[in-house]
Amino acid sequence: MFSWLGTDDRRKKDPEVFQTVSEGLKKLYKTKLLPLEEHYKFHEFHSPALEEADFDNKPMVLLVGQYSTGKTSFIRYLLEQDFPGMRIGPEPTTDSFIAVMHGTMEGLIPGNALVVDPKKPFRKLNAFGNAFLNRFVCAQLPNPVLESISVIDTPGILSGEKQRISRVATEDGFGYSFLRKCPYGGYDFAAVLEWFAERVDRIILLFDAHKLDISDEFSEVIKALKNHEDKIRVVLNKADQIETQQLMRVYGALMWSLGKIVNTPEVIRVYIGSFWSHPLLIPDNRKLFEAEEKDLFKDIQSLPRNAALRKLNDLIKRARLAKVHAYIISSLKKDMPSVFGKDNKKKELINSLGEIYSRIEKEHQISPGDFPNLKKMQEQLQAHDLNKFHPLKMKLLDTVDDMLAHDIAQLMVLVRQEETQHPNQVVKGGAFEGTMNGPFGHGYGEGAGEGIDEVEWVVARDKPMYDEIFYTLSPVNGKVTGANAKKEMVKSKLPNTVLGKIWKLADIDNDGMLDDEEFALANHLIKVKLEGHELPSELPAHLVPPSKSRVLELAFIIIIIL
Repeated sequence: MFSWLGTDDRRKKDPEVFQTVSEGLKKLYKTKLLPLEEHYKFHEFHSPALEEADFDNKPMVLLVGQYSTGKTSFIRYLLEQDFPGMRIGPEPTTDSFIAVMHGTMEGLIPGNALVVDPKKPFRKLNAFGNAFLNRFVCAQLPNPVLESISVIDTPGILSGEKQRISRVATEDGFGYSFLRKCPYGGYDFAAVLEWFAERVDRIILLFDAHKLDISDEFSEVIKALKNHEDKIRVVLNKADQIETQQLMRVYGALMWSLGKIVNTPEVIRVYIGSFWSHPLLIPDNRKLFEAEEKDLFKDIQSLPRNAALRKLNDLIKRARLAKVHAYIISSLKKDMPSVFGKDNKKKELINSLGEIYSRIEKEHQISPGDFPNLKKMQEQLQAHDLNKFHPLKMKLLDTVDDMLAHDIAQLMVLVRQEETQHPNQVVKGGAFEGTMNGPFGHGYGEGAGEGIDEVEWVVARDKPMYDEIFYTLSPVNGKVTGANAKKEMVKSKLPNTVLGKIWKLADIDNDGMLDDEEFALANHLIKVKLEGHELPSELPAHLVPPSKSRVLELAFIIIIIL
């Protein structure tokens, strides 16, 4: 059981005891943040209220990309089986949002039924209306991958003339209407993606190595994911279809294009590969694809372990936005006249909202990045009566400040405790099992793993060459001193920290000197590192010198006997 108690007088009267992080987040949201959101109409401007399912649901992965970039194939690759509603083809085949989730029986649940299920985190999507719900389904199937995560497949984003042929006025679900590009049947595609972006754990943008142009519609979608850059990863898919030199140029062009759209100082992480089960057309970059897939799978597999921390982080971001929103709303209320000239004053305040932002920023020491989008806020305010807004109520703000200053810090301790209690929370099954063990594991038979299946000691191949160097170092009683070995080892130009680790692995008997086998082993590990491979934390059994192996076996037998 995890629990924590407050220390101030209020907490002593009403102690907080939580069993889990999820329970703590739900309690903090309902008792401390939700009252502030409701008082200042936060849900009409930014995001619907959170429900229990938002805190209890499994980690979700959102796939976004232009049509025919391989989103559905990517899911099929992860699951290693078809799922209900799956359609794959070069044309825009997926015209719906498909939530691929775990279920005991295989089947489809339509959107209208899905948004009334309190156990699913999609109830608030009913605000987007039937135009969206008719294109939203949940595909359930018993798959081990889906026991840990859920995956959201999205319609392929259109480009060229297709994105311009249908512009309709839509209600965005939060109280205001506006004209946008809507080639998706009358619902605001970017707004739906933004709703999902707030709630998912990972957003994967897929690009086709053959169709690298980013359409205006896709650029708009990426911009809608602003403030969620920490969740975004990029996959350059179908990379086996182009030569190495072309791949290098395509990667550079993609990074340049993303740099113009994703406004972050950090370089966004791009994974290169071909995520389907077909043979590689051009196998030259096979090792690169394997390494990239390994890194991407590690990132996805870590989601269950980091889910509580992500929800905690999202609650903090939401609380900061809710505070800023309260300052904006109360400031507008304060400046509105009580009797005459309301309409003119409303227009004046909306037009000067940027100045109000600056004033609030200076007065309350708030970062500019915490403020909502200025133009969007101005559009939303048009539909509201500013006189019905509430003045500043410091008690509500103080409660949220107390939550951020004390409760969140205490809850953070619970997060770490739960991570310690469940260290093996990773995604299993499907493609994640395909390369875990055996000769097709990542890096098997390479680097420090070279020679793992061979009867002979792999270092013996180059030992005659290492012996020539060994006997030039003036060995005494068959061993060279650490000082003499160092003179030779530093010629590799590896840092002392790396050479120190190599020494620790090679000096098996820990006597501060190296015999000819240990010296050969040290040089073999230097070669492994120079070839770009990582050093093992412990010396693998197949790299232990034959003479030392027999000594270790004898010592182990003696320990058992004693």
